[in-house]
Amino acid sequence: MAGGYREDPLAYGDYHQRPHAREDEGEYEGDERGLIGDTYRKFRGRSAGQNSMGNAPNGGPEQSSGLVSGLFNTIHDAVHELGSEVRQRVAGKDRPTSHTHSTANCDDSMHNSAQNRFGSFAAQRSGNNVKWYVDGCGYMWAVSRALEEARESMWILDWWLSPELYLRRPPAKNEQYRIDRMLQAAAQRGVKVNIIVYKEVTQALTRKYLSPTVPRYLHSLLPRHTDTFSSALCHMGLTATFSSLEYAESKNQLMEPFVPVCSSHTKHALENLHPNIAVFRHPDHLPDAQTVQSSLISSLSNLSLSAKTAASLPMDALKAVYGMNDDVILYWAHHEKLCVVDGRTAFMGGLDLCYGRWDLNQHPISDCHPLNLEDTVFPGQEYNNARVLDFQDVSHWQNNKLDRTVNSRMGWSDISVCLRGPVVEDLRAHFVERWNFIYNEKYDVRKDVRYSRLTFAQNEAGTFQQRPMSSRGPQEYGEASQSQRYESSQPSLSPSASQFQVPGQYFPPPSSRGVDSDEIEGDPRGFGSFGDQRRRHHHQPLEEGIDHLTDVVRGRFGDGMHRMEDRHEHHNHLHGSVQDAGISCQIVRSCAKWSHGVLTEHSIQDAYMDIIRRSQYFIYIENQFFITATSDAQKPVMNKIGAAIVERIVRAARAGERYKVIVIIPAVPGFAGDLKDDASLGTRAIMEFQYNSINRGGYSIMESIANAGFDPTEYIRFYNLRNYDRINTSGTMREAEQQGGVNFGAAQQQFNDAVELPTDYPNRGDDGQGRGFTTRQQDYDQYQRYAYGMNNQPGMDGGRWDSVSECYMLGGADIRSVPWEGGNMSEMDAFVSEELYVHSKASSACQVGCRWLTKKQVLIADDRIVICGSANLNDRSQNGDHDSEIAIIIEDPTPVESFMDGRPWQAKKFAVTLRRQLFRKHLGLLPRQDMDRPDNNFEPIGVPNSYDFGSEEDGLVTDPLSDGFLAFWNSRAHQNTYAFGKIFHPVPHDDVRTWKDYDQFYGSFFSKSGKEAEGKDGQEIRAKYKWGHVVAENFSAGQQGVVEMKELLSTIKGTLVEMPLLFLIKEDIAQEGMSLNAFTEVVYT
Repeated sequence: MAGGYREDPLAYGDYHQRPHAREDEGEYEGDERGLIGDTYRKFRGRSAGQNSMGNAPNGGPEQSSGLVSGLFNTIHDAVHELGSEVRQRVAGKDRPTSHTHSTANCDDSMHNSAQNRFGSFAAQRSGNNVKWYVDGCGYMWAVSRALEEARESMWILDWWLSPELYLRRPPAKNEQYRIDRMLQAAAQRGVKVNIIVYKEVTQALTRKYLSPTVPRYLHSLLPRHTDTFSSALCHMGLTATFSSLEYAESKNQLMEPFVPVCSSHTKHALENLHPNIAVFRHPDHLPDAQTVQSSLISSLSNLSLSAKTAASLPMDALKAVYGMNDDVILYWAHHEKLCVVDGRTAFMGGLDLCYGRWDLNQHPISDCHPLNLEDTVFPGQEYNNARVLDFQDVSHWQNNKLDRTVNSRMGWSDISVCLRGPVVEDLRAHFVERWNFIYNEKYDVRKDVRYSRLTFAQNEAGTFQQRPMSSRGPQEYGEASQSQRYESSQPSLSPSASQFQVPGQYFPPPSSRGVDSDEIEGDPRGFGSFGDQRRRHHHQPLEEGIDHLTDVVRGRFGDGMHRMEDRHEHHNHLHGSVQDAGISCQIVRSCAKWSHGVLTEHSIQDAYMDIIRRSQYFIYIENQFFITATSDAQKPVMNKIGAAIVERIVRAARAGERYKVIVIIPAVPGFAGDLKDDASLGTRAIMEFQYNSINRGGYSIMESIANAGFDPTEYIRFYNLRNYDRINTSGTMREAEQQGGVNFGAAQQQFNDAVELPTDYPNRGDDGQGRGFTTRQQDYDQYQRYAYGMNNQPGMDGGRWDSVSECYMLGGADIRSVPWEGGNMSEMDAFVSEELYVHSKASSACQVGCRWLTKKQVLIADDRIVICGSANLNDRSQNGDHDSEIAIIIEDPTPVESFMDGRPWQAKKFAVTLRRQLFRKHLGLLPRQDMDRPDNNFEPIGVPNSYDFGSEEDGLVTDPLSDGFLAFWNSRAHQNTYAFGKIFHPVPHDDVRTWKDYDQFYGSFFSKSGKEAEGKDGQEIRAKYKWGHVVAENFSAGQQGVVEMKELLSTIKGTLVEMPLLFLIKEDIAQEGMSLNAFTEVVYT
């Protein structure tokens, strides 16, 4: 296999002997990124070509090549040494090559050395109740129920929180369930709302921060014995570097926002609603110029600098050094997703409460409703496809530049959980630590009565109280002793506590709660005047209001007893006075000084590796990324989850045991558009790191298994998800537009405006006809009037075919029989496809004698253990000192009789039901989910998950190691892959192995031609087909082509597709851009 290219649909590497060549021959492979590395690769390619044309082995060009190769070798070594030294110095002295420690004890003083399992701050907790949610519809419904019933507190930790997000759909029927309105209503009831969101990068780091101080300082680092020529060369190199930096900054800001979120809008939109709502944004990014310069100088102190290293220092080096400095956080983010209600019910996993996350199991990607605009499910910017157009100016959420009559949205596949029991105490501790750390660092000096420290009593059940890393001392941090770790000055803000009011602290007036005020005269659920408007708008029946009122009265009288019982239950669990029962859970996390004020903790990574190594038969992983290393040779990647996978597989192979790993990740991570565009460099870099983790580069998982003498495809396979839909731009829309004289897009925009206006908008109110809005709605009303009349005509089906996503799910209609009326576009052009974005961070495994389960970062092992949370499978999430993350390990003792490799196997209920639910969804073995008919899987904790054990579909996914299941899984993935490739030509694809292939397979159909390709009028040529639409020329002309295309579509079942492991395998994927180098690559891992 050495040196050969494998024509294999699941290839596992080009050069399996490459590691030995590096070690034995010392050959420079040009792996270093940036100008030096790319230049060497281009030179090497030319010299190889010259040699193949007959150059003599001795002398001539070949001899010259050796001399230049030696020079590049020297320069490469210097650059790599400098890059490595910078990374080590800014991350802490003597930082180990890996953040993995099997004993949970790190070998430096910068890491947490807690004695809990996996080095976690929290111990295992028994007696918990846990519930899973697959996708956003059921999860957000459950969150809405919890927020609706909150009486004391809400603590929310999110990467992004969209105030205008609807937790129930469609919005026109559920306006009271918009997050900002729910939080406002809760605050008016006396609930104290504390929210922490990630503060995104919003400013540009320009040259004025860096020059002339830094280049002068860099030049001064040269050794005293440096000769004049070298010193001059160094000076020239620095001058060139910073001149290039100045030019680059003038053309393209050195630092641009990585994500289009707007935490400022989140903060001000919510805090303006009520004084009981407090929002922290963290971390801060850009200090003044003096601080930046001193930080850079401090970071570069004592580096061995030479003329070569100074001359090669690119602008990205400075960006990376700045970003990795402890005091100024540029690249790392808060990525946790957590919501704790009244200190007893917690939600966590992979779903932020933000745009783009709400979705159904069938993942419709069309949302065009010509017969009734109020059926719109994704209003405004909620209808999003980041591969076409990312979120724009989210503070004006109702505006949407993505045309839903042409473009599809992107589906979102995700997992979260709801918890109740002693484990919630650890989540409370985590939130209080974060809140008080940020308060002390940023908000204490503001002396705003809205902000104060949180109170959390010391618990005695295993939470590891970490020593904060603060230069201010214990007293200033608020830590007179460990027993006072979480004591704070903030009293309860419930009305019953008003007699304890502290001067300057706000408490709501007593009239803000109570059956005799808002809930009788306004909305029966306590939404005040806004609820009253919505009830009139939607003509809610009186009986429904009475039912709600009864629930409210019952809840008020039972509230005090409920709290007493809950406190007694928590006390018993914490102190062991009752028999342990329920599910065992442990919280693990990634956090460090910058994110949490504590020693670095990477217990998530340690848990991953241990569970994988101890698994007996099977590992299932769903994750947004897959970047990991099998050895230290895969720098800069540091996490060794890949090594654990290789170790377990090779051990099974040598023992002759059946063992499988199934991994599902997105086809394209990071939301790129055209992968060949310069703007897609970051995505290409991530893809390259992923492929080098999976099957390329010499040290990948599949290559390592092959080098051990085994076929990796027998043990590990990778998959993606993809789906299709049809945009309903049929004759119904055209007729309504013609009769009403109104464009559908204009009417849709007015609907977005009306649905998403804030409650107190000046022109909002009853128009006398039961409508809750009157602002600029003439076009909307006119269109709706004519569309409503058409809806009553026979054969209109009431919008049944506004989406055809049910057709690839269980019991859905056959796409070949779905009708279409000719309209604004042909039926062929109305079909669209897009990758289904996998955001789950979950995995599952089994350990003999262990009981673990987790969600959202889904790893499921042996149908017994689950890890679920916010962490991606990459260095950013796993190392601890980069992004902050949180996850849970869940161990359900409830046995379920199952099978594994054809033999009886005792699975555990939580893990096995979650795994089977996911498999059935991906295979199309679940019926479409109905947002208007909530079932048990929509409810919060207290109502168990429902799963149909024993059904025919359940039987198909019972045994994940059986030959029958694996044949079914792989054949369905293969057929779906073939059909999508033939109809839509998506990339990545296995037929695309070079950039030339890319142009032929994809670019010639979907990419625009630039002006230089035009010639005559200098105008761009439009692409043949719109993004994600059918490549019609693959089928016959006219209606016959539609029949052929729908025939092929009918073979697609579910959303599972093969991951194209041969995609651009003959190319350096990230080579097209030169901003990736030894200094910046750490950002992409």
